[in-house]
Amino acid sequence: MSYFLRVCQPNLPLGAWDANLQYILAAAQQAHAQGADALILPAQVLAGGPGAGDYVLRSAFQEASDAALAQLVQASRQWPGLTLLVGHSQAVSGSARRCNGASVIRDGAVLGTAAQHHGLEGAALLHGRQYQPGPQTPPCVVALTSGVRVGVLLGDDVLQPACTQAARAAGANVLLALQAQPFEAEHYAQWPQQLADCARAAGLPIVTANLVGGQDAWVFAGCSMAVDAQGQLAMRAPSFAPAQVDVQLGGAVQAGQPVELHGPQAPQLQPLPALWHALVLAVRDYVEKNRFPGALLGLSGGIDSALVLAIAVDALGAQRVRTVMMPSPYTSDMSWQDAQEMAQRLGVQHDVIAIASQVQAFEQALAPLFAGRPADTTEENLQARCRGVLLMALSNKLGHVVLTTSNKSEIAMGYSTLYGDMAGGFAALCDVYKTEVFALARWRNANDPFGTGSNPIPERIITRPPSAELRPNQKDEDSLPPYAVLDEVLRRYLEQGASAARLVAEGHDPELVQRIVRALRIHAYKRYQAPVGPRVSSCAFGQDWQMPMTHVLAI
Repeated sequence: MSYFLRVCQPNLPLGAWDANLQYILAAAQQAHAQGADALILPAQVLAGGPGAGDYVLRSAFQEASDAALAQLVQASRQWPGLTLLVGHSQAVSGSARRCNGASVIRDGAVLGTAAQHHGLEGAALLHGRQYQPGPQTPPCVVALTSGVRVGVLLGDDVLQPACTQAARAAGANVLLALQAQPFEAEHYAQWPQQLADCARAAGLPIVTANLVGGQDAWVFAGCSMAVDAQGQLAMRAPSFAPAQVDVQLGGAVQAGQPVELHGPQAPQLQPLPALWHALVLAVRDYVEKNRFPGALLGLSGGIDSALVLAIAVDALGAQRVRTVMMPSPYTSDMSWQDAQEMAQRLGVQHDVIAIASQVQAFEQALAPLFAGRPADTTEENLQARCRGVLLMALSNKLGHVVLTTSNKSEIAMGYSTLYGDMAGGFAALCDVYKTEVFALARWRNANDPFGTGSNPIPERIITRPPSAELRPNQKDEDSLPPYAVLDEVLRRYLEQGASAARLVAEGHDPELVQRIVRALRIHAYKRYQAPVGPRVSSCAFGQDWQMPMTHVLAI
């Protein structure tokens, strides 16, 4: 006989209990009408995803979650024989904290519950302040009406041999992993092989259901999967898009023995397009879910703002994006021309506000207090801060969110102006290194994934030496190491945990390493005040890199 499971990967708003419940009810009605054996939904789907923070500890949140679950259990009587697997926060006896849990529901009853046991201690999203490991109970293994026995796992438990083997020993024929796994570029690339290894070790097929969408800094890629007991890919849902995908099951059903399975296979995106789609989804959902009418940004003629503009247009469409050129006396004709040309290529509204008079007014006001002191970066930063004031005024008046344009390399080194180019609501490139900025720009010029226009970035923007244009003949590498070297050191230090001594031992210049480590330390106060932006690596500022501002460590 043949049966099928329906895997849902929805994009839902956090805390919209009624809307999220209605989505599940509609999906269950359709799955039942089309003969599905089970409907599998991701972890934390009732709430719209994880990331609720300390709301999870509040009684109103807990009561709303429990009420939504009770309504779903009652409604399940409408779909006889359909088994629902639904992720939610789950009460733990004697504790104010909850666990990351799931319920198996059929015919008006909860047939079993599961909870996550592993991985919470290192998770930045399901934080230990709000969540705790689930109670030690027998594995959740439930028979569907077809007779197929499913073992239900949450989050990282699918990576734990003890959890998968316990489910098999309890008679499971297939493992169902309910997930809310945030996107990380490296994890996205490695996950299919990692899941395949887990299936082979368990001797059972694995089906995952993952969320899709953006939630503040977090991006969820979807890309739900199924692999058979030999580790061969059997199903892959689309990446970065909501979907409902069926997984066909077949073969003899014997306790603890794998069943056969197969389904459609959407493509696995390569690293650059995956990163592009993650950034676009993050910007779109931040704007949409916070009900901004659109986005605006300062378009300087440089590569960072050019890339953010291309992302914004792919996310929102040209009609919802505005750009402002704010030239100073140091702005080159090349920058004027390139910014204008790019705005025209993408069809966005483009305005120009010269800032020379505003900067001069500030300089005159400060002149008596600055008397006897030479000009320095203070005067340069006045230009950036004038631009920040103008952008935020437009944001106030129009309601558009300001997208900031600093990249991860600059933020790490403090090469950005607090209350200047750091002023805004969403930092689209805050976890994207400068070398990745160049690579993404070239990729986007060669590809048009959202049909908003080919080759949007003028070639000169990509090839000219980067400059803040805050003083005559300024170049980024006057103040920073070459970006290829800087990014290599930052990756090793931030994401791979290499010490300063280790980097020197690997051949990096000792003075350069100390300079980078010192900059990371002394500019922490800037990063604490920076706007949120999408986390796309394993070590993003604000989410993972949490270091004190006041210290003298250099390790």
